[in-house]
Amino acid sequence: MITPWDGADFAGAKLAALVDGHILTYRRDMKPGIPWPGLIDLPGGGREGNESPGACVLRELHEEFGLHLPESRLWWARPFPSLHPVGGIGWFLAAAITRREVESIRFGNEGHSPQLLGVDDFLAAHDAIGPLQQRLRLVLETS
Repeated sequence: MITPWDGADFAGAKLAALVDGHILTYRRDMKPGIPWPGLIDLPGGGREGNESPGACVLRELHEEFGLHLPESRLWWARPFPSLHPVGGIGWFLAAAITRREVESIRFGNEGHSPQLLGVDDFLAAHDAIGPLQQRLRLVLETS
């Protein structure tokens, strides 16, 4: 299910990058002042310029994990209330990745401990970002 982007402004986008019942994650830094320090997070971040939600999340995936995916690999997209900053719009998207792509990851300098987690493990993790868990549940229920 892809909700088409209507061109409206948005704060950023997050990606559920899925392969074989697993999701690509990393752990956020413990820096003071950042949202959700130390929690398990998904690829994504703030919008730059006039990017579409797909372009935003795929640029962030490349910056954070070194992976290049075409927008045609995105199979789920929907706007939600923004997690940061609060009060705007943020997008949540899903894409299929391959094991070969996971093996080619070159993790960037934001956060640490990139890993594939079982989807059920991510959904049950007490130290993951709760709204992202809720959004992933919706992806799984509606696809």
